[in-house]
Amino acid sequence: MANRFVKTLLTPEVLAAQQHYYGRAAQVADAPERDRLTEDEQAFIATRDSFYLATISESGWPYVQHRGGPRGFLKMLDAHALAFADYGGNRQMLSTGNLATNDRVTLFLMDYPRRERLKILGHARVLDAREYPDLAQRVHPPEFAQAKPERIFVVDVISFDWNCPKFITPRFTSEEVEEVVEPLRRRIAELEKQLARRLV
Repeated sequence: MANRFVKTLLTPEVLAAQQHYYGRAAQVADAPERDRLTEDEQAFIATRDSFYLATISESGWPYVQHRGGPRGFLKMLDAHALAFADYGGNRQMLSTGNLATNDRVTLFLMDYPRRERLKILGHARVLDAREYPDLAQRVHPPEFAQAKPERIFVVDVISFDWNCPKFITPRFTSEEVEEVVEPLRRRIAELEKQLARRLV
């Protein structure tokens, strides 16, 4: 766990709850202004094909949205900044509107097969893709060649935290299952051919 994450979220109320239920409260160490994403976090982010984005509405309600795309669609701009392209969808604009009044976000990234999760705290802004064509091109996945980005979400990372694997149920995409099953199919086909030759 990065120190800035602890320093940011362990409020007096949280520490009081820890003290009440467990008889002790975490010690909040000095922390830098923000934590740098290391090679481990960068490698993890580069292989994600989805994440959850939490924002806060003007009326104070939390809102969580799923974001998905090809692996690596969440781009590292540098060790302190992430970005992704946003396309036309249901046109509700909830996350975009929320960020106009409160720029705080949490990103929640999951790797279900390996039972790993990464939480990221940051400040986000939404840019009109028409006004930032170079950045739009940089974050636009080539797999979405026919789509046109409407907005760019840029997240200035404050901190991050890795969670333990407890209670994460392993889940696999059809692509991940296919990677395991296809060699077995080939081996079965090979054995069936061998068996057929022996039966002739």
